Amino acid sequence: MAPVEANVRLFEELDRLLGTHRTVVPAAVRSELDRLADGSGTEATAAAVGADLARRADPIEVDDTSSTTGTGETTQTRMEAEEMRRTTEESGGSANEYADDVLVALAERGAVTYVATNDRPLRDRILARDVPVIGLRGQNALAITEP
Repeated sequence: MAPVEANVRLFEELDRLLGTHRTVVPAAVRSELDRLADGSGTEATAAAVGADLARRADPIEVDDTSSTTGTGETTQTRMEAEEMRRTTEESGGSANEYADDVLVALAERGAVTYVATNDRPLRDRILARDVPVIGLRGQNALAITEP
């Protein structure tokens, strides 16, 4: 949602920071953006732009780590991913918390090299898993925070 909220040219900034890279977005994050985009106001507009940008990235499932690690191993089944979602909802958590949990799970499994977020609690959870975080620096630039 940063492209609207902070006037960030997301893919240009990622290219500047990372050079050649593959951008992936979990289905849970896409779903959360779609849900937020259904509302009205500034947040809904930002979420709609975020959802459009997310469609330009490759989809990744929680159990789809083999496509990014190159190991050929699947470390979590779809059933385990569904259990994670159900547990989050049953404990009173939101779809946003589930999306965060998915990003943390991908970081834990080494399925991603970086996670891009401006959410401070999520950033701290990702950094605790020794995965660098890409976030907003200054008014409209991205920077990498190392663990």
